[in-house]
Amino acid sequence: MAYWLVKSEPFKYSWDQFVKDKQTFWDGVRNYAARNNLKAMKKGDEVFFYHSNEGVEIVGIAKVVKEFYQDPTTEEDAWVVVDLKPVKKLKKPVPLELIKKDKRLANMDLVRLGRLSVQTVKPEEWKIVLELAGE
Repeated sequence: MAYWLVKSEPFKYSWDQFVKDKQTFWDGVRNYAARNNLKAMKKGDEVFFYHSNEGVEIVGIAKVVKEFYQDPTTEEDAWVVVDLKPVKKLKKPVPLELIKKDKRLANMDLVRLGRLSVQTVKPEEWKIVLELAGE
């Protein structure tokens, strides 16, 4: 199993809306590196849900329930989506500020590649973030 992080601006699509929807396809990715990460996701992989711009924190865990397919919001073949479902809200959100202060997370994509909307998370980083969340 691999671990990932997806970003969403809460005013566009929040964790609470995701929970209400019970499942969604992750669309709108228009960056090739992020698209390649979507293509690498496998059913059952776990995903941190990150609120960007407002909140700026990891708030929950999702799971990949369907591997990549054509993004239904565009006719361009280059873009894909995956289906995600919420698993659980973190006991405590993990703010970017706290992640940046933790030396163990200095090489995390969230710190190094801040603007990338779909990122990899190494297993050891996953465990540290869960620890910071009180999980």
